[in-house]
Order: sequence, then structure tokens, then C-alpha cells
Amino acid sequence: MTSGLSSLASSASSSSSSSSSTGATGLASNFTQFLTLLTTQLKNQNPLDPMDTNQFTQQLVQFAGVEQQLKTNDRLDNILTASQSASSASATSYIGKTVTTDGTKAQLADGEASWTLEPARAAAKAVVTISDAKGNVVATQTTALSAGSQSFTWNGKTSAGITSPDGTYSIKVAALDATGASVSVDTSVTGTVSEVDLSGSTPILLVGSQKVPLSSVQQIGLSTSGS
Repeated sequence: MTSGLSSLASSASSSSSSSSSTGATGLASNFTQFLTLLTTQLKNQNPLDPMDTNQFTQQLVQFAGVEQQLKTNDRLDNILTASQSASSASATSYIGKTVTTDGTKAQLADGEASWTLEPARAAAKAVVTISDAKGNVVATQTTALSAGSQSFTWNGKTSAGITSPDGTYSIKVAALDATGASVSVDTSVTGTVSEVDLSGSTPILLVGSQKVPLSSVQQIGLSTSGS
């Protein structure tokens, strides 16, 4: 029986490192089994040959730590739930507001799609490529970029002069400075938040038809009503 207790102690200690609900359930089950076996062992041990005191003490210390881990897990779950609730409440306040988010995709509507470009430094030549939702290149433009944040607007015309249908389009920028060295360009999109999806672990904002994680928001503006 002593070996059974030691095996349970080892199993419970291993389970304590798991954060999943299955691991927590197994940990609690092992702890209950340990208490049952320990009680039974104390009742039925030979009075002339009792359990070794050191071994008994080690088992108690080991499972005291497991019990503390169970309580800690419960507290952490409560903290996580409270944090998620606060994050969800904060996300709903974004509805109707204009936000700037990381990303390359923007909506073409009424003959216009806009992105914010921010090169690491001035670029003498920047090749801007616009692709549709299927990844097909529909337009290519060459321009110069100054240092700092700036807006780039596409009029929806393909390289052949054909008007593209409304929808989602992505941008890619390959830029070079005056010496011919490559210049990195960060891209972001500005739009109005129409909905917030709270079904997952992280709130998702719906900007146009794009789903944007709350963590991708760079800047928040006033609501569209001007409030």
C-alpha cells in the first residue's frame, strides 16, 4: 500500500503542472484516492511495525503541496474569468468608433479603399501591389513615400483601367531608398467597428467585413456620430 501511495504522489505532482480541465480533474481524483488509501493504511497497519515516520511525513508534505496547487488553480481560474469579463466589457465600447489596426486588408467601397503606410524612412521608389480576396494581383502602382505615417488610397481601378467590384483587397509594398536599399513599410487599416464577437477567448472586432483581434488595435478615434 505504501508503494501505491508513492505512485499516487508522483502522479499528482506531475498533474499539478497541467493547466487543462482534464488535468485538474485528474489531480483532484488522485488527491482523493491518496486520502482514502492513507486512512485505510493507518487503520490497518501493524502496531508492531508501523509506517516509517520519515516516509509518512514526506507523503503528507507532498500532498499538502498538491492541495495548495488545487486551490491556486481555482484562484487563477477566477482571476482569468474576471479578466476576460473586463476585456469583453471594454471591447463593446469600441462599437461605432473608428479604429486603426494592424493589417494589409481593406474594403473597397464607393470606388475607394485606403491604407495607412509607415515606412521606416523615406523611400524614393515604392511598388504598391493590390490583390483581390483570391490573391490575384489586380493593380500595381509606383510611387515615392516620405518618412512617417501617410495615407494611400486606391480608386478601385485595375492596371487595365477596369473598375473592380466592391470587396476585400490586400496591399503589399516593396520600397527602396535613394541608395537602392530596401525599406520596410508597416501597413494598417482604419475603419468603423460595427460589431464585437465575444464567443472566443479573445474579443474580435468587426471592421467592415474584416475580423480584427482587439490586440491589433493601434489607435481609437471618435464614434461616427461624433460623440
